[in-house]
Amino acid sequence: MLTFPHVHRRPTRRRTRKRTTAALLTAALLSGGMALAPGATGLSSAASPSAAPPTVADPAATATTPVRVNQAGYLPDGPKRATVVTSATQPLTWQLRNASGAVAASGRTVVHGTDTASGEATHTADFSKYRKAGSGFVLVVDGQNSAPFDIRADLYDSLRSDAMAFFYHQRSGTPIEASLVGPAYARPAGHLGVAPNQGDTNVPCQPGVCDYTQDVRGGWYDAGDHGKYVVNGGISAWTLVDSFARAERAGNASALGDSTLRIPERGNGVPDVLDEARWELDFLMRMQVPSGKPYAGMAFHKIHDAAWTGIPTRPELDAQPRELHRPSTAATLNLAATAAQCARVFKPYDSTYAKRCLSVARTAWTAAKANPALYAPESDSTGGGPYNDTQVTDDFYWAATELYAATGERAYRDAVTSSPWHTSSGALTPTGFNWADTAALGRLTLATVPNGLPASDIRRVRASVTAAADGHLAMMAGQGYAVPIPANGYVWGSNSQVTNNAMVMATAYALTGQQRYRAGVLESMDYLLGRNTLDLSYVTGYGDTYARNQHHRFWANQYDASLPNPPAGSLAGGPNSGLQDPVAQEHLAGCSPAACYIDDIGSYSTNEVTVNWNAPLAWLAAFAAERCPPRD
Repeated sequence: MLTFPHVHRRPTRRRTRKRTTAALLTAALLSGGMALAPGATGLSSAASPSAAPPTVADPAATATTPVRVNQAGYLPDGPKRATVVTSATQPLTWQLRNASGAVAASGRTVVHGTDTASGEATHTADFSKYRKAGSGFVLVVDGQNSAPFDIRADLYDSLRSDAMAFFYHQRSGTPIEASLVGPAYARPAGHLGVAPNQGDTNVPCQPGVCDYTQDVRGGWYDAGDHGKYVVNGGISAWTLVDSFARAERAGNASALGDSTLRIPERGNGVPDVLDEARWELDFLMRMQVPSGKPYAGMAFHKIHDAAWTGIPTRPELDAQPRELHRPSTAATLNLAATAAQCARVFKPYDSTYAKRCLSVARTAWTAAKANPALYAPESDSTGGGPYNDTQVTDDFYWAATELYAATGERAYRDAVTSSPWHTSSGALTPTGFNWADTAALGRLTLATVPNGLPASDIRRVRASVTAAADGHLAMMAGQGYAVPIPANGYVWGSNSQVTNNAMVMATAYALTGQQRYRAGVLESMDYLLGRNTLDLSYVTGYGDTYARNQHHRFWANQYDASLPNPPAGSLAGGPNSGLQDPVAQEHLAGCSPAACYIDDIGSYSTNEVTVNWNAPLAWLAAFAAERCPPRD
C-alpha cells in the first residue's frame, strides 16, 4: 500500500511520512510484474492481477463540462450554486431546465475571476431561489449543460446510510454478511487466526517491546490495508459517537437510532451508530497494556502486518504475521478521550458498558500523565504507517475535556483550564483538525456539551467556534469553487480537511441557528459531490461521474475483475499537490493544486480511503439529511 495519514501543516511544525517500501511495492505492481515489497506475502491465487497493468485515465480528460454542479443534487431549502469555467469578462445568462427541457428558472452569472487553486477563470451561477423538487435538472450556461442533478428534501438520506455502512465493510474479526452488503462485498472474517491468517487474538509485540501476547481482535481496518491504528481509530470513533450526540441535541436522534443501519446489531435497542462505534471502541480498549506489565494502562500504538502486503489481498487470505507496536502517549490519550466520551454518550443505553469505558479512560489518563513523552517513532513504517506525533499537549487537552464532560470532576477541569490550548487560537485553524491535531475536538465538546465552566469561559469557547466558521465562510467566498480550505491546502487527505472544517460550520449553526453556517456545510458537500475543477464526485456511487478505483486491497476491481469497486458512500482522499506516489508523479506532474488527483488504485496519496475521512462524511451526511426549518 500504502496507507498512511495525510501530511498536515501546523504553524509550529511539519509532519512528513516515509513511504520507501510502499513506493517500491506500488512501482512493482504498476510495472505489471508480481514483484513485492520485501517480506510481503504475495497475491492470493484467487485474487491476482493480470500480467498487464490497467490503463490509467488521463486526469485532464475527467472534466466533461465547464458547468460544475453538485451532481447528486441540492436541497430545496438550501443554497444552489454552480461554478462555470469561462474566460468571459461579462456575466452570462444561465437557465435551469427541468427533465422535460423546459426553463424552470433563469438569471445571470457573477464573474469571480481566477480561482487560485485550480487556475481557472470562473463565474458563479446562483439559483438558490428555485425551491421546487424534481429530478433530471440541468443548468445551461453559454450553450453548455451541467451534469444532471436532483432537487429534493431526501437528497442525503441514502448517503447518511451509505457513508456509515463504510465502517461495517471495514470491520475486522467478523464475517461481512451478504444479507447486509450484497454478495459482491461479502467476505469471511479476517484476522481471527483461521489459516492462512495468523490472527489478532494472540498477537505478539515487535521484538523488544513486550514478552507477552494480547487479544486485539475486532476494530476497523484503517484504510486500504489491514492495519489498525489507535490514533486514527480514536478520532474516527469519536466522530461517529459525536454524530449521534449532535443529532440527539438537535432532536433528530431517531435518524441514527436502532435499526437505521445495515449492521448485525440492528434491533438490539441501542442506536445503530453507537453499535458501530462500539466495534471500534472494544478494539481500542483491547489495546490497553494490562495491569502488572510495563507501561500498564498505556495503549499500544498500532497493530498491523510485519511487512506490506500486495494489492489485492483479501483480509481472510492475509498470511502475514501480525505485531503489536510499542505504546505511545498519543495513543493512550486517544483511548482516554474516546472511552470518556463513550461513558457519557452510552450511559442511557448501556450503563454497564459506560462504567467500563470510564474506568478504562481514567486508567489511560493516569498512565499518560505518568508517561507524557512516549512517542511513536517516525521510522516505524514497515507494514504500516508510523502515525508519529511528537506534540501531544493537544491530545492531553482533548482527553481532559472528555473526562471533564463525563465526570465534572475538578481535577479534569483544572487540566482543561490550565492547558495552553484552552485559550489558543490554534485549536481551530484554516487547515482543519485531524488525527494528529486534536485540540479542536476538545473545543467542540466544551462548546456543545453542558459543563461546569464559568459562563464567560463558555461564551469565549463558543465564540472561537463561530469565529473559525466565519473564517471558513470567508475563505469559501474568495474562491471559484467555494472550498473551505486554503488554495495551498491541497495535501494528503484534503477532502478530510474539507469535511472537518464543515463540521465546525455545522457546530456554529447548532450554536447560533444562523443559516449562513448551514449553507457553508452544504456548499462543502457540493464540492465533494462534483462542484470542483475535475467535475467529479469524490464519493463512490454519487453523481454522474464519480471515483471508482480508490486504493484498497479488497475493493480492487481495477486489478482483478472478480473483486468489487468500493461500495457507495466511500470518500476518496482527494487532490494532493505533494504527489507522493508513483502514479501521481507520472500522470499529475505540473497539476494545479485542486486538480492533483487521479482515480487510480495505485495512487495512494490522492485516492485512498480511510476511516477518519469517512467518519466526518457520515457526520455531515446525517447533518445535511435533517429536515431543518430556518432558524435565523
